[in-house]
Amino acid sequence: MTTSGTLAATVHPPPPPILTWKAIPLLFVPVLALVAALSFGRFVYLDYVHVICGGMWTGIDIFMGLVIGPIIGRMSGPARADFVQRLVPTMLFLMPALASVTITAGIYLAMMEGVFNLHYLAIQLAGLFVIILVGQGFGIFLPNELRIVLELRKERPDIGKVGRLGLLNARLAGVQAVFQVALIFVMANLAVGLVNL
Repeated sequence: MTTSGTLAATVHPPPPPILTWKAIPLLFVPVLALVAALSFGRFVYLDYVHVICGGMWTGIDIFMGLVIGPIIGRMSGPARADFVQRLVPTMLFLMPALASVTITAGIYLAMMEGVFNLHYLAIQLAGLFVIILVGQGFGIFLPNELRIVLELRKERPDIGKVGRLGLLNARLAGVQAVFQVALIFVMANLAVGLVNL
């Protein structure tokens, strides 16, 4: 009885799959919605995709930064790693898809409205905020999430490292939310024709 209990305690569960059937729609639905909106060539469809994906992207970042970040920060190392292990596979596919679709749809919308002019202050600011967001997303978030996934697939994952990377991403999501709110302000001005704010 003692021996089997010891063996059960030392056996590690297999790592979770990186891509599951549940994660596939998170990746493809936003992209397919963008392709469909562009195929129809209707401003209203493209605007809908842009607003929905942008709202989800911003909302998730605000929620991660203001709610999830502080919660993860108060968790113990193993609990934090367990939570991050369940969160990361979803975020790994959802956030890049939302960000890419939002930005692409926004550029197309600006061109359709005739305001995509690099001499306009609003377009310059929007471009600057997008560069910052993309740099953070693909330069920090995505590599951290890949590091977490690869670490969790090791026979003896470093739980402390997983927790630290997950906490860093959750806190950085709050920083992204600030830039996204600033970007929304610029886009609201563009929508009413204030190209130079």
